[in-house]
Amino acid sequence: MLRKLKRLLLFSLLAFLLLTIIPVALLRFVNPPVWGWQLHRQLFPPASYPAQISHRWVPLTNISQQMQLAVIAAEDQKFPQHAGFDLDAIQQAMEAHQDGKRLRGASTLSQQTAKNLFLWPSRSFIRKGVEAWLTGWMELLLDKSRILELYLNIVEFGPGIYGVEAAARANFHHSANSLASYQAARMAAVLPNPYRFSVSRPSAYTLKRSRWIQQQMKQLGTGLLKTL
Repeated sequence: MLRKLKRLLLFSLLAFLLLTIIPVALLRFVNPPVWGWQLHRQLFPPASYPAQISHRWVPLTNISQQMQLAVIAAEDQKFPQHAGFDLDAIQQAMEAHQDGKRLRGASTLSQQTAKNLFLWPSRSFIRKGVEAWLTGWMELLLDKSRILELYLNIVEFGPGIYGVEAAARANFHHSANSLASYQAARMAAVLPNPYRFSVSRPSAYTLKRSRWIQQQMKQLGTGLLKTL
């Protein structure tokens, strides 16, 4: 009985490894036709979710450097250096929570990509653990430019608007390759909550955040992208 239990545990572990590592490895060569966050939205649509989604995949070379830099400036300025996790941001978030403040996110672009690709909206420790596991394998098996390409093509910029190409065409009526810095900054500004904030109808907060992102973009410089 003990031997059978050991075999079952070993088989379960092997199955888990294969089910998580193989899909990540395939992302080196395959653009995902569908992903976890999108499926969840379609199965449990918010009130403002459209009947028809918008999405068009484009390679990173067809996305303006301003857009690439904008999401790094807005979401994860240590993206080129870290191995998937910003330990300083995690520590600061935990310290703020211990001081009685609301627990804020400290997710890197790598973590957000893993979450959007494979997982679902939740704040459970189990989901965060799986997210961390997948993030580690993504950092090991994919380069930074591929992770950024995946993120920019699947992240939701508005209800049912997935990826920078669809968002650029919906909001500015041209391709993602032609996005100016202020347009890229405005798109990046809504990413914390694209259902609350709008690219085409920006609130005062969105415009203020856009200006801050543009300042960060200037400080970082497009030369940062060469390190990916």
